[in-house]
Parts: sequence; structure tokens; C-alpha cells
Amino acid sequence: MAKSKRKYSKAASGEVEKEMRRFERGTARSGKRGGKVKSRKQAIAIGLSIARKKGDKLPKRASP
Repeated sequence: MAKSKRKYSKAASGEVEKEMRRFERGTARSGKRGGKVKSRKQAIAIGLSIARKKGDKLPKRASP
């Protein structure tokens, strides 16, 4: 069985994990106004965004 290549760095995974914990507790907020995070996908996106700002290893964003 072939080993799969890591998609995100450990540090980036940690940021996503932190954000998911906040989401599960109901304390996750997003945007300038601080609206409540309503979905898992949104929480993951916020975690990845924070990791990108810190300079962690991540694939480039998908272009719209």
C-alpha cells in the first residue's frame, strides 16, 4: 500500500483542529462583525485561512 502525501503541514492541521473545537463549543466567530460559524466547512475554511496568514504550508486556494 502506497503512503499518501501530506496535504497540509502539521501546524496547519493544528489550526484547523483549534477552529473545529471552537465550532463544536459554539464559540467560533467569523468576519469583521463576528457572525456565528454555522457549518463544519466554514470552520475548516477559517482554520486554513488563519494558517495561511501565519505562513504554514498549504496548497493554493482554488480559483473561483
